[in-house]
Amino acid sequence: MTGPAEPRPRARRRRDTEHRLAHDVDVWVASASPDGAPYLVPLSFDWDGEALLAATPADSPTGRNLAATRTARLALGGTRDVCMIDGDVEVVEPAALPRERADLFAERTGFDPRTLDAPYRWFRITPRRIQAWREVNEIPGRDLMRDGRWLV
Repeated sequence: MTGPAEPRPRARRRRDTEHRLAHDVDVWVASASPDGAPYLVPLSFDWDGEALLAATPADSPTGRNLAATRTARLALGGTRDVCMIDGDVEVVEPAALPRERADLFAERTGFDPRTLDAPYRWFRITPRRIQAWREVNEIPGRDLMRDGRWLV
């Protein structure tokens, strides 16, 4: 059995994270109710270079939590190649999202909430902190973004 690979430089971790944001389709979304009850679901997303766009039913636990607290924690990848994102949430009512943006989301994810009977809301999640690591040797220097600014 061999040990973990050499740790990636932080600049490489940023490139890997940006690639994952541009190419992954689903993200784990952790939210909490105002009284602190946690909730975790996978949602499809689209990345525009600044924020992730996701949609979920307005009256679902995730929809209610995101609208109430305006914060979320996201996870991309598996436990041995993870990107953790803490973000600020903007609630976007369906009529307020430009059609072109919703079309891009639907094309990329294969999911179009506009076609469903249940009322969905859009959520724009802007990262304020991003961490990325694979093994324990990448835990030092795992912060790639803080206060919404890339560190590398």
